[in-house]
Amino acid sequence: MVARGISHEAVLQAMRDVPREAFIAADLAEFAYVDAPLPIAEGQTISQPYIVALMAEALELKPGDRVLEVGAGSGYAVAEPARGSRAAMIGSSRVQAPRPRGSGHSALGQFGLAD
Repeated sequence: MVARGISHEAVLQAMRDVPREAFIAADLAEFAYVDAPLPIAEGQTISQPYIVALMAEALELKPGDRVLEVGAGSGYAVAEPARGSRAAMIGSSRVQAPRPRGSGHSALGQFGLAD
């Protein structure tokens, strides 16, 4: 990320803290850190990590900011900026976010983010 121009420390820390594999199917876990979009469900994809970091950095979010993400898909693009800024991110999607095995919550709930 740094080599591609991402420099905001909170964004970089969020990229380290939020495991992308929690937002994709278990059979794709080995590809979680490939910088490419991956399929999630119903023809949707999870964005590539660089694009998520670039968007999060461009938002310049501060604690207390509120953002509505329409078409949030897996929730990964909501988790990253929310984790990095402590802003209120609200995601909406017609695609069900993956649920970790044995959990009644989506991947977002694993990171202290509302489900």
